[in-house]
Amino acid sequence: MKEETPSDEKSTVDFLGNAMPSFDCMGCAIVGGKLQIPGGTIYEGENAIIAADPKVPIPGFFIINAKNHVKSFSELSSDARHEIIDIVAVTEKALRELDITKEVTIVQEERSQHLHVWVCPHYDWMDERFGKGVQHLRDIFDYVCDKSDQITTKKTLKTIDRVKNYIQLHFKK
Repeated sequence: MKEETPSDEKSTVDFLGNAMPSFDCMGCAIVGGKLQIPGGTIYEGENAIIAADPKVPIPGFFIINAKNHVKSFSELSSDARHEIIDIVAVTEKALRELDITKEVTIVQEERSQHLHVWVCPHYDWMDERFGKGVQHLRDIFDYVCDKSDQITTKKTLKTIDRVKNYIQLHFKK
């Protein structure tokens, strides 16, 4: 993990309205505990952590960050890759078994400087408003950020707690 300090860029706010400084690498800031995420860390393993997206209040939208500062799966050790895939699978299973969603979209791209995986739940309103497909995710995120209210925030925080309990029970040693 690289040493992370706030960048000179302008800060923003999380979905609770709290000031959120900008960092050169948000993934390292999250992993290093320098950036407080609404709902806190859902699960922390040896090689990765899972938390809600700090800006996008979609109930069940989570980000899995590698603890190492790498860009892609190919740069991870075999153990780290396996752990991240296990976390993705358990998160997806939690969203289904807790009746949060029946379908998810999982995304990892190498444009970011820090490996992270989006686990995004699918809701009918997304298709109705934007259509189907991964190409609509940014528009969905922008829409949710613009239209979010206290009900959405409460539902997102409740979903974080439900999934956190599920995952912690699953990974309990």
